[in-house]
Amino acid sequence: MAAEQQMLEKIRASVKLQLGSKVQILQEEGRHRANVCEGILQDAYPCVFTVLVTNKNHEDEKLLSFNYSDIVTKSVRMKLCKESA
Repeated sequence: MAAEQQMLEKIRASVKLQLGSKVQILQEEGRHRANVCEGILQDAYPCVFTVLVTNKNHEDEKLLSFNYSDIVTKSVRMKLCKESA
């Protein structure tokens, strides 16, 4: 139990350091289905973090929230996107 708590704390700290960065989210939807989206890491709260996602033509914005425990269980995977200069 203590190891899981330490893992959650590391993930929380990592997310807080990356606020404002562009990230790619892969969300497992079960049975070989996954949803992939890109957005900006908006905020980090004690139990969840939020990502502002826009579609390709930047018309529709959605604010998605994810639990840190989703990353531990690997139902959500997040990686930083490289900024093109």
